[in-house]
Amino acid sequence: MDNLKVTMLTKEYPPYIYGGAGVHVDYLTGALKDIMNVEVRCFGDQEGNKKGIDVTGYHPWEDLSEGSDIRFRKVLDPFSVDLAMVKDPIDSHLVHAHTWYTFMAGFLAKKLYNIPLVTTIHSLEPLRPWKEEQLGRGYQLSLWMEKMGIENSDKVIAVSGEMKKDILKYYDVDEDRVEVIYNGIDLDQYRYTDSDTYRRKYGIDLDKPYVLFVGRITRQKGIIHLVNAIKYINENTQVVLCAGAPDTEEIEKEMTEKVAAIQEKRDGVIWINEMVSKEAVIEFYSNAAVFCCPSVYEPFGIINLEAMACQTPVVASAVGGIKEVVVDGETGFLVNYEQKDEKTGEPKNPEAFSKSLAEKINMVLEDDKLAKEMGKKGRERVEKYFSWESIARQTKKLYESIVQ
Repeated sequence: MDNLKVTMLTKEYPPYIYGGAGVHVDYLTGALKDIMNVEVRCFGDQEGNKKGIDVTGYHPWEDLSEGSDIRFRKVLDPFSVDLAMVKDPIDSHLVHAHTWYTFMAGFLAKKLYNIPLVTTIHSLEPLRPWKEEQLGRGYQLSLWMEKMGIENSDKVIAVSGEMKKDILKYYDVDEDRVEVIYNGIDLDQYRYTDSDTYRRKYGIDLDKPYVLFVGRITRQKGIIHLVNAIKYINENTQVVLCAGAPDTEEIEKEMTEKVAAIQEKRDGVIWINEMVSKEAVIEFYSNAAVFCCPSVYEPFGIINLEAMACQTPVVASAVGGIKEVVVDGETGFLVNYEQKDEKTGEPKNPEAFSKSLAEKINMVLEDDKLAKEMGKKGRERVEKYFSWESIARQTKKLYESIVQ
């Protein structure tokens, strides 16, 4: 279809990107607009045509959440934005919603405008029980919004094979409605650089190797397990924690206390408590001796792709879609839990998990030849399987299959 048009519904869109789902939407829309028409509706104050894409931002309705429990606001605000997203006419052939934050908008758009709904599942609420710490009883509403979006979708995109299994387990959706389309990466942007601008800015010693973490401060990303592993990592190695945007005050307090305690015992533990620029992250990836992704839940794990694209070996948890990105013993190492707490997703023996992380990290640190070979193979794997151009073509093909 030559004039095919999609309305993309997303919480995150530049300049407001905080996680992997936002990165996904940014690059996917950029690749799609070269082969079809794309409109974006998002949370925020964006407005106008941006690089060939019409973008409109929407704000929550203050009257809906004014005076409510702050945890409820985290769900009521998205609910009100979803209503605002569909009040403006939609002239697209279909809508494509990302994350539970926009699934109610997708569901309503399908009903109001009689057009197909596609949802991309970047994570599943039933597999993130720690969200109850953030949302309280509001967690029940986010669960319901996700259920309504997924079960009423004409097509559901899973970002990994493991994610597809989880979708079929937790939701009433036919298997033939769920398709796997991986996340991707901008291969021109994410590539090795030997620049030192940001390493100097943030106080990283250029003469010592470092282990890198990049991500939000949240139970899901498992950063506390890496912090606990630091005492087992080779002492001549720096640890750079590029971590900001804490989910809750509780985890921020725990992170602060644990990092302070380890900094008293050893030098070279650097916590960059902010979401740094893309240029900075690429420099950090490129010059790290090892990138560590200790997530307890990760449907895909785009950060591992980013590190691999910059030719850096990865040590990561053997969970979710990470197992489809990182090839154990080839592009890095995967670390299994001995036992998993089925309720929280956390390892039952966190100390053993932290020790295992450190063991694999040290194996890479102590073998330069292995590290270089893993970095080389990581880049080759990313180039072969994860370009955004390929993912955009697969996505358009999926759209065409449901548009009459």
